[in-house]
Amino acid sequence: MSSEQDSPQRFKLWRSIGPAIITASVVLGPGSILAASKIGYQHGYAMAWMLLLAIVMMIGMTALSARLGVVLDGTLCSELARRAGRWAAVITGVSLFLIAACFQFGNNLGVIAAIEPFLPAEPTADGNDLPAVKWVATGLIVLLNWLIIVALFGFRKLYQPVERLMKVLVFLMIVGFAGNLVMARPDLLTVLMGFVPQLPEGATETPLPKVVDGKIVDSLTPLIAMFVTTFSVGGAFYQSYLVRKKGWTRDNLREGLVDSTVGICILGLVTLMIMVTAATVLHDNPNVSEPKSAAEVAQQLEPLFGPAAKVLFCLGIFAGAFSSFLVNAMIGGTILSDGLGLGGDIDQPWPKHFTVLTLLVGMGVAVTVQSTGESPVNLIIFAQAMTVLGLPALAATMCYLATRKDLTGDRRIPLWLKLVAVLALVIVTLLALRTGVRLWLTMTLA
Repeated sequence: MSSEQDSPQRFKLWRSIGPAIITASVVLGPGSILAASKIGYQHGYAMAWMLLLAIVMMIGMTALSARLGVVLDGTLCSELARRAGRWAAVITGVSLFLIAACFQFGNNLGVIAAIEPFLPAEPTADGNDLPAVKWVATGLIVLLNWLIIVALFGFRKLYQPVERLMKVLVFLMIVGFAGNLVMARPDLLTVLMGFVPQLPEGATETPLPKVVDGKIVDSLTPLIAMFVTTFSVGGAFYQSYLVRKKGWTRDNLREGLVDSTVGICILGLVTLMIMVTAATVLHDNPNVSEPKSAAEVAQQLEPLFGPAAKVLFCLGIFAGAFSSFLVNAMIGGTILSDGLGLGGDIDQPWPKHFTVLTLLVGMGVAVTVQSTGESPVNLIIFAQAMTVLGLPALAATMCYLATRKDLTGDRRIPLWLKLVAVLALVIVTLLALRTGVRLWLTMTLA
C-alpha cells in the first residue's frame, strides 16, 4: 500500500521540477559551450573541480532565490523597492536588462553557428569563399525573433509553454553532447582526478591581467568565463520569478530545493560532458587548433568521429543557443519592468514590451555583424562593464533580502543559504574588480 502511495508522490515531485530547468537553459548558451570546450582544450580534465564549485554555488543561490520567491509577499525587485527604495530596484533592473541585451546577440549568433557547418560555401569572383550562410542566417534569426515575439503576445499564459519547451531543449542538449562523450571514451579515473583542486598553468605568474609586449596577458580568462557562465547570478535571480509563476507557496519549499538541485545538476552534467569531450579529443592534439567558436569544436570532432559527431554537437549547440535565446530576453525584460515598478509578471504588458526590446537589440547587432563582418568588440567591452555593476548588485539584493529580520518562522531563510549568499557576493565582487582591471588595461591600450 505504501508503495502505491509513494508512486503518485514521486510522479508529483517529478512534475514539479521545472523552474530550475528554465534557469539551467538560459545558462547553457553558446558562451558556456565555448568556455567549457576551451577549458577542455587548454587544461584537459584538470579544471573539473572548478566546474563543481560553480555548480554548488549555483545550486545554493538558485535554492535561495526560489525560497525568497515564495516567502516574500512581492517579487524581489518590488520588495527591494519597498524596503530600500525605488532607486535600488531601478539599479538592479537596469543592470540586468543591459547585461541581457548586450549578450543577446551572442545567442542569435549561436543559432547561426549551429547550422553554419551544414551550409555550402559559394565561391566569389576573386576565388575567396563567401559562406552562403550569411544571408540565409540573417533571414533565420529575423524569422526566429519574429516567431518569439508572436508567441509572447499570442499566449495568454507563457510559463507552461516555456517550461515544456525548455525541457525538450535540455533533453536535446543531453542527447547531443552525450553522443560525443560516448564516442570519445574518456578514461574515468583520469576524469575523477580532475576534481582534485589545483591551479591552472600560468595562474601563479599572472594572477591579474597585465600588459606584456603591448598585449593583455590573462591566463585565467577562459576559466573565469566558464565559472561565471555556469554560476549565473542573473539566472539564479530570475528563479524567484519562475516559482511564483509556477504557483508555489511555502508548502512547496521542499519541491523548491529538489527542483534547484536537479535542474542545476543537469546544467553541471551537460557542461562536464562538453569539457570532458574537448579534453579527450582536443587536448594535446597537434592536429587541432584552439576553438574560436562552438561551431569550430563541432568541425574538429568530425575528422575523428565522422559526420555523426558534428550533427550531434550542432544539435546541442542549437538547443543551447535557442533556449538561452528565449529565456535571456525574458529575464532582461521582466526584471527591468519590475525594477521600474511596471510589473514583474511576464504575462503583463510592460515585461513583454521590454522583452521585445531585448530581442530587437540582440537581433539588430547580430544582423549587423553577420551582414558586414564587423567585430562586436565594443559591445563586448560594454557588456563586461555592465557585468562589473550588475552581478554584485544582484548578489547584494539577494543577500539583503535574505537577512531581513521579519522573515521568521516558516518564512525564515536557513543559515546555510545566507552564508551562500554572502560567499556569492564576495566572489562576484572580486570577479567584477578583476574584470574592471582588464577593462582599464583594454582602454589604456586603445
